[in-house]
Amino acid sequence: MEYVERKRWLFLGLPFTFTKYIVKEDMLTIDEGLLKTVENDCYMYKVQDVTLSASLVEKMFGLGTVTCYTGDTTHPTLTLQHIKHSREVKEFILRQSEEARLKRRTVNMLDIGSGDGGQDEGD
Repeated sequence: MEYVERKRWLFLGLPFTFTKYIVKEDMLTIDEGLLKTVENDCYMYKVQDVTLSASLVEKMFGLGTVTCYTGDTTHPTLTLQHIKHSREVKEFILRQSEEARLKRRTVNMLDIGSGDGGQDEGD
């Protein structure tokens, strides 16, 4: 499965920008520019968290902004601005990033400790 969305103007939600977001099962790509094109890729297993936000104007035109927090060194935060189907895209990214981490066995775990308050045995 693959999503291809365009960044849209906030006014009327028209897709007259030169930024395209491609969300695949294993990779997220942001392709932007007309005369000078910049393409930024991030593997799904590097996506750690995803948020969805929508201002009042975005809601009026059925748009939203999806922000991906990644472990990528070049872009630790990837923002998919003013896109349609934003909730669907967010849920797809969350699902695919979890599956990609499980496939690569790179699941993030929290070290909650043993509960001894950080004291050594010799204390």
